[in-house]
Amino acid sequence: MHKWIMSGVFFAACALAIVLMFTLPGKEEVAKEAKPTMPQVTMDAGQAEALVKANCITCHGDQLQGGMGPSLQKIGSQDDVEKIYTTIVKGKSGGMPSFKDKLKDEEIANIAMWLAEKK
Repeated sequence: MHKWIMSGVFFAACALAIVLMFTLPGKEEVAKEAKPTMPQVTMDAGQAEALVKANCITCHGDQLQGGMGPSLQKIGSQDDVEKIYTTIVKGKSGGMPSFKDKLKDEEIANIAMWLAEKK
């Protein structure tokens, strides 16, 4: 009787594994979801600066010198515009929140382009 129960559990586990193999997303799909696509916009430095002052200075300082968050004064020499955009959209573990629900994609792209010029 004990063998029948164990073989039933084994069969159920195998069936579940097969179902999961065909329903879980593959590496390509996960990678595609992980990196948001930056929209094409024309940079408006005034708007970007106003958005940064309204959303970022609490953590990054009024001169982007850092504080609770890192300095962004020379972020363009460390990261390209795509990486900056992705960081703003998704946030970062350790305290950087996601802004995808607070700002429009075009606003985030504008900020990323403005920050990428900080070298």
